[in-house]
Amino acid sequence: MLRLIVLFIFKANYPLKSSFLFYLCVRLAFEKCLTRKAGTPLKDIIYYLNYMKNNLFDRFTPNENKFFPLLREMADVIYTAADYMVECVQVKTHEEAVESFRKIKEEERRGDKLQSKIFEELNNTFITPFDREDINDLSLMLDDVTDFINSSAKRITLYKPKKMPESAIKLAELVRESADCLRKAIAELIILKKKPEVIREYCSELAVIEHKADDVYEHFLIDLFDHEKDPFEVIKLKDILHELERATDAAESVGKIIKTIIVKYA
Repeated sequence: MLRLIVLFIFKANYPLKSSFLFYLCVRLAFEKCLTRKAGTPLKDIIYYLNYMKNNLFDRFTPNENKFFPLLREMADVIYTAADYMVECVQVKTHEEAVESFRKIKEEERRGDKLQSKIFEELNNTFITPFDREDINDLSLMLDDVTDFINSSAKRITLYKPKKMPESAIKLAELVRESADCLRKAIAELIILKKKPEVIREYCSELAVIEHKADDVYEHFLIDLFDHEKDPFEVIKLKDILHELERATDAAESVGKIIKTIIVKYA
């Protein structure tokens, strides 16, 4: 009877996601009481249940605040870098392009540090809010989006194209649009079970943006090969815009990883 009372009290006050952890905490608390002295009062058992909660259970509870803020920061890095990229494709001088690239590079390095931090936390955390493989894949792909933005800006400063085409501005704006979707989707992950349909909508929007970017890039290539006579400019511009198009591909891949997480946990 005493065991049943203890189980009821503990289950009511400290609901656990894991039945194994629930059993373990109750078992250890109960045995702690029995070894202390015979006929332990119920209040002493409750005392030890509190002890187990604060000292054992908290160690195994997923510290969700550890991962979600880091992922949100990575999404913010992508948006900031994309915003600078829109600026970079519209500058008038090489010096302005170099300055825009410098700001993007700072964000890219910040993103690398955040991804490394997530990797370290995955190695030091016993239980994670999602599969650690999914969290790692998500952070890696978020980092790839920033890398492609940085790569495109770097090529602008290295190649010094004579003039950036209108398609470059359109692609940069689509990258920023996809970055905004990523930021919103990542922000909703913490309440995944409550609003999975909202996150799915953001992921679907990422796919739509990627298709638009494909169309812009394909039409740019047609126009480039039809009208640009300088073969060096053809190579430069094709390479610069290709990196922007790859950024939207990576953003869509982030959406696919998030959809996988939704299937598992929503």
